[in-house]
Amino acid sequence: MSQALQQHHNLTMYRDEHLLATASALMPTLYSQAISPVSVINTVPDSHALHGWRAEKVADASAWLKQPFSPGDSFILDFGTHGVGWLNFSCKAAGSPPDAPAHLEFIFGETLCEMAEPFSDYQGWLSSSWLQQHHEYIDVLPADITLARRYCFRYLKVRVVALSPKYQLRFKQITLNSVSSAPDEYPPCNATDPQLRKIDEVAVRTLRNCMQEVFEDGPKRDRRLWLGDLRLQALVNDVTFANHDLVRRCLYLFAGHRREDGMVSANIFVRPEVMADDTFLFDYSLFFVDTLHNYLKSTGDRTTARELWPIAFRQVELALARCEAGLVTDSDDWWSFIDWHDQLNKQAASQGVLIYCIDKAVRLAEVCAPEQIAFLNEKRVLVKRAAHQLWDEASGFYVSGSARQISAASQIWLVLADVGDAEHQQQVMTNLLQSPPSIGMNTPYLRHHFIAALLKCGLRERAVVEIKAYWGAMVDDGADTFWELFDPQRPDFSPYGSKLINSYCHAWSCTPAWFIRQFGL
Repeated sequence: MSQALQQHHNLTMYRDEHLLATASALMPTLYSQAISPVSVINTVPDSHALHGWRAEKVADASAWLKQPFSPGDSFILDFGTHGVGWLNFSCKAAGSPPDAPAHLEFIFGETLCEMAEPFSDYQGWLSSSWLQQHHEYIDVLPADITLARRYCFRYLKVRVVALSPKYQLRFKQITLNSVSSAPDEYPPCNATDPQLRKIDEVAVRTLRNCMQEVFEDGPKRDRRLWLGDLRLQALVNDVTFANHDLVRRCLYLFAGHRREDGMVSANIFVRPEVMADDTFLFDYSLFFVDTLHNYLKSTGDRTTARELWPIAFRQVELALARCEAGLVTDSDDWWSFIDWHDQLNKQAASQGVLIYCIDKAVRLAEVCAPEQIAFLNEKRVLVKRAAHQLWDEASGFYVSGSARQISAASQIWLVLADVGDAEHQQQVMTNLLQSPPSIGMNTPYLRHHFIAALLKCGLRERAVVEIKAYWGAMVDDGADTFWELFDPQRPDFSPYGSKLINSYCHAWSCTPAWFIRQFGL
């Protein structure tokens, strides 16, 4: 499988206006908080710091902004925390009456590298339009301006590009009006370990900043609803903000615009109107089943579960159609995400996802469609039995694909699928810890499932060690929110060709809060 973008030019989609109307009625309220800059900083090269840059304080922001600025002046504001929203600023002319517009440039960054490294050097394969920058021309001074576009940042570089020689520019204030659909109050973290408490704090902020009109994957990029992210966000939401209506809204959005054969898309655009993307992933579509099951378990809302059950059941049917004698068929014409890894063969991990989600479908059917339990149980036995074909006794690992690849993902997902008895599963995870394969884990997304597998096997202490070693390392590197991608051995890693385009507040990385709170770590 390639990690390239999917495009389907002749795709037929089905639009269910009734389901979409339900989603529209669940539009959340956005709560706003004004955040003022704390300090003015410089970026300083430092080979020991994240991405090779550290911050050096120049002045307090309030004092700095009192001075007049001239063309060519620039400065970097540190807001002290990560926020998502709209930039507002007030400015006026100092000196003679302004006889020409003021031209300002703003560059927004979640990390220091976005302040220090010019966007003009960007060579990644995702569109450079994701890089956060804005030019503002001000014809009339004084002015109070709110930028039209929403931005996501901690750091803001302001550059005075051009003024008339007759005047300078003064700023009265610069403020980020940060927004989220998460309420202010949520249950406290009961962990006694200070490092876990800090990790929880950052994880909750990550979720908060991703909770907008939908559960976004990342408020900088991609700013939309992805099913794999939603599934994990809903877990953390259960133990923090409990905004179950937002989960329900997102389920209806996925259900409301589906492929002609009933498959739900991997992600949804909500503006200017609801539109499913033409990206379809084997694992993500199945996760509609798990997300609906978790919603039912969290809320007891049988009405929603029963209304959406046919869509959930259809995802299982479509996934089973890819199987031969119960085994997921591996070929070049299918897509499954699992992890951002070019070399990863995804057959075995996808087999695990299928087993896992059929099990959730059985539990849903107990409430929604008892007449389909027998069919689902039969298929669960079939796909679970087929998974045993992937076991390699000599290596002590599951293998995937015709090349019999050994990867971390394959072991993790077949353990989560409950293949083999408890002793066997614990041995698989022990083997993974003692002899990690070369095809490892690239994202916090797969790392979440690794922690879940450790906890499933009773390896609680090791799970805590791994959470601290991974998410704790991000905190040590200065993370205000957790990142889309993190490899401690390759801090500049990006599947997109540039760390500048990576998302540094990303939904799938917020799950330590769920582990810490749900399991009492």
